[in-house]
This record gives sequence, C-alpha cells and structure tokens, in this order.
Amino acid sequence: MKKSTEIITANNAGYLALKDFSLSDVMAEEMSGLSASFERIKIPSGGGTVFEIPGDDPDEPETVKEFSAVILYQHPLNAYYKEEYQGGSNPPDCGSYDGVCGTGNPGGQCRSCPYNAFGSGKNGAKACKNRRRLYLLREGEIFPMILSLPTGSLKGFTRYLMRILPKYKNSNAVVTRFTLKKASSNTGIAYSQAQFSVDRVLTPEEYALISAMSEQVKELSASVGYDTEEANAVNVDPETGEIIEPLK
Repeated sequence: MKKSTEIITANNAGYLALKDFSLSDVMAEEMSGLSASFERIKIPSGGGTVFEIPGDDPDEPETVKEFSAVILYQHPLNAYYKEEYQGGSNPPDCGSYDGVCGTGNPGGQCRSCPYNAFGSGKNGAKACKNRRRLYLLREGEIFPMILSLPTGSLKGFTRYLMRILPKYKNSNAVVTRFTLKKASSNTGIAYSQAQFSVDRVLTPEEYALISAMSEQVKELSASVGYDTEEANAVNVDPETGEIIEPLK
C-alpha cells in the first residue's frame, strides 16, 4: 500500500518529482550492459492528426490529439544504410548526431556528402535520412520519451525555436504543447505535420531540476540506437513541403 501511495504522490508532484531522481544512476545500475533505450512517440503517416504514445500495454498505445512536454534535448539525426534497413537498433553504415559530420562509411562532412543529396536514394529522395530527435518529458513522469520529427515538420520547429529562444533562452525552460495537422504536397500526397506552442513557463525550481535532467540525457543520447521510423524516414522538401519519397 505504501508503494502505491508513493507512486501516486510522485505523479502528482509534476516536474518536482525529479528532485530525488537521477536518470544516469538508474541507467547505470538497472540497465548495466544494456543499450540505452527510450520509448518512442509516433507521428502517423497519411495525414493523421493523432499521436501514438506508449502506455502500460505495448500493444495498445495511447492515442492523443495533443500532449505537452518539456524538450530536454534535441539534435539532428542523419542515417545512411547501404542495404535496406532490416529493423532493430542496428547502427547505420554512416550516421551523424549533429547533422554536420558523419561517422562510418563514407563518413565526413554531411553537407558535401553525395548520399545527403536529393536523387541519391529511391524515387529521387536522399539515400541518407534526415530527421530531428527530441527527448521529451511529460509532467508527472521521470523517464523521457523520443519524438523523431520528419523533414516536413522541421521548418515549423525552427520557427518555434526562433520565437521562444529570444524570450526564454532555452527550449527546456518551457512546457511545449504538441499537435498535428494534415498537410499535403504539391502532388496531393497527404502527410502529418507537427505543430508547436508554449503551454507554460517552468518555475525556477522546476527549471533547475529539468536542466540537470537535460545534461544527463545529452550524455546518454549518443548511445541511443536508431529505430525503424528513423531509418525509413520519408524525405520532404522543407521549403515546398513536397514529399520526395512516397509514404510506405
């Protein structure tokens, strides 16, 4: 009974529940010898406007039209597979966690890489898949989740950062509300586009705890593997919204 009460109290404490929690310690003690892993929030294909968020039953994710979370850490994610991706957390032949320099084969500068150019992959797409990985923490929870933004949502995300950074300095200083809208390419292909807005500003006490968690997530991020959604990303022209590679 005591354990149940403690869990309820932690859930009601919001982000203050992080006060006595260290993600790094938990990962080191409980997941020793295992690869760092976080559950994934899914963006639907075909213009759907409902997110899939993992729940207690892995076969029945929670479906929501919107949710709010702090962006603990976010970074570009490029992945090039010489052969078709087969699933799991297999590392790509060449990958980049900063979108600047790739590690592996061929490696080198992403900007000048021939695999990072349109036309190098199927149907005129890039052979190297470009996304942006966000580590999110919902209020009342202590383990982050990952949201992998497709190319078609990056322009909106950039605009959101440009709005909040001058005012709040860091994206993890606010709780962000996430929604989806249906968009379509010039050729009429529907896709789901993420939208972002400020839900509320963190209190100084919350921000101190979130900042500590952000640093821990940043350290762990380089060891987090790729998943099917990221490896088989759909390429969308960020300027025109045109889908270069048809949805599968």
